[in-house]
Amino acid sequence: MAKVPSAVVAASGLVGGYGVARWTKKRQLGGTVLAVAGAAAAQQWRKQAGGKAAGALTAAYVAAFAGSHPLAKKVGAWPSVFGVAGAVALASWAVADRKA
Repeated sequence: MAKVPSAVVAASGLVGGYGVARWTKKRQLGGTVLAVAGAAAAQQWRKQAGGKAAGALTAAYVAAFAGSHPLAKKVGAWPSVFGVAGAVALASWAVADRKA
């Protein structure tokens, strides 16, 4: 089975977490999706780029989640989520996936 790039895992966690929370109206369920994908991406980051890079990318993932909320007030919910997911995916690719 082909390995899914960590950039895809991280972006999917952000988009999927929001989508699940919105469509089910259960924020905790969306948070679970976000956390599980974040943990999976962090494992890949650690294996591919080391602990320091994994820590930095994990911090970026959490900051993207937090930053999407105020950004959504300016540009809308979905554009905000897609924007931060793209930024995390790009950072993940540059730091970890590009080397793999």
